Amino acid sequence: MATLFARHTVKDFGQWKAADDAFDAERRTMGVTGHGVYRSDDNPNEVTVYHHFSSIEEAKAFGDSSKLKEVMESAGVDGPPDIWFANQV
Repeated sequence: MATLFARHTVKDFGQWKAADDAFDAERRTMGVTGHGVYRSDDNPNEVTVYHHFSSIEEAKAFGDSSKLKEVMESAGVDGPPDIWFANQV
């Protein structure tokens, strides 16, 4: 299993969360098999998410997706996210 992790700051967590929830069905058509959201205890507008995929290629394609970038921008992501990929061992 491959996982994409992303950490970013959002302008308004409530707005971002609503957009993230609305994107769930479409996200699954893009290969996401599992998803989770973590909110920083120190900064409630700092969010870390993970998305599971069957392969690292699917994870990277999702990370490069113009649709993902569009959703992140409209959800109020503030600045570029820190994104990394990992394979479960």
